[in-house]
Amino acid sequence: MRKEEILERLEKVQYPGLDRSIVDLKIVESVEEIEGKPTITLSMQNDEAYQILQERLHDLFGGEVAIRRKQMAKKDIHYGHTAHPNNRAPYAKRVIAVTSGKGGVGKSTVSVNLAVALAQKGFSVGLLDADVYGPNVPRMLQVADEKLRWNEKDKIVPSENFGIKIMSVGLTTPTADTPLVWRSSVAVSALIQFLEDVEWGDLDFLVIDMPPGTGDIQLTMAQELPITAGVIVTTPQPVALDDVSRAIMMFKDIGVRIGGLVENMSFFIAPDTGKRYDIFGKGGGETTAKKYDIPFLGKIPLDMQIREYADAGTPPVAIGDKRQKGYYKNIVDNLLKQIS
Repeated sequence: MRKEEILERLEKVQYPGLDRSIVDLKIVESVEEIEGKPTITLSMQNDEAYQILQERLHDLFGGEVAIRRKQMAKKDIHYGHTAHPNNRAPYAKRVIAVTSGKGGVGKSTVSVNLAVALAQKGFSVGLLDADVYGPNVPRMLQVADEKLRWNEKDKIVPSENFGIKIMSVGLTTPTADTPLVWRSSVAVSALIQFLEDVEWGDLDFLVIDMPPGTGDIQLTMAQELPITAGVIVTTPQPVALDDVSRAIMMFKDIGVRIGGLVENMSFFIAPDTGKRYDIFGKGGGETTAKKYDIPFLGKIPLDMQIREYADAGTPPVAIGDKRQKGYYKNIVDNLLKQIS
């Protein structure tokens, strides 16, 4: 089989989880004859991705072509310490980490609107969607159909909308429903790449939408970034408050300053009667903030239109009414007071 024919076929082989070929990504080190047999040498460091590619190439070429690997030197991404973190985002003056104790409390909605509200104040803002297993930020900002692009410096170009720069693992998958079956080490490596290999430009704020819970990604971000403040999102529900208490203690234990607590889905106002319903309980966020001596940044109600705006990719802080915008602007004003 001729070298040209092999390369032509390789141009159609996509890197696992990306909508880009291994030839475009310069993973194909060489195609040459070794010991009388055409041999493809791949230059890569991700073990799991190599195994997947090896299987694909064996299926593509059968036994006609040998596959081998040139091991690249791995970046050391675990040499930071929470007491003295590295700074993998020197382009950002402040880093805000938004997290929650459990999923489903509206953390990504808060992250998006917080970032947009900061941009409305004239700050240059980047939003990194670090929730690798549930990347909802692209939908919430109308960039879900975009794919990764590289510039002439071989840097990833972030998407942009509503005045902020956006990067998400959701922009790397071939289709919206492609699952990211990644071990935590692979997820961490991807996020480090998003910090270092994206053309963010100079930022006043880098807002990070963290995954829920207290796992590897939270710890790594605290080791590799000087986090200015953490923002914790909860609902008033006791089950959510149990989990958010653990998130608060994680930040305290690793020395990350807590900018404050946001209570989402605080109450519901019936549109027909105007009656208030405390569906998930009442006052839990404020009580928790007092218990752990952290600032309480504000409440956001369970509002059908806010949910519709989020699903449509139109942040309420950008296009909502004065009342809806006010919820998020109040939270940002309170946060800025804490970190100024």
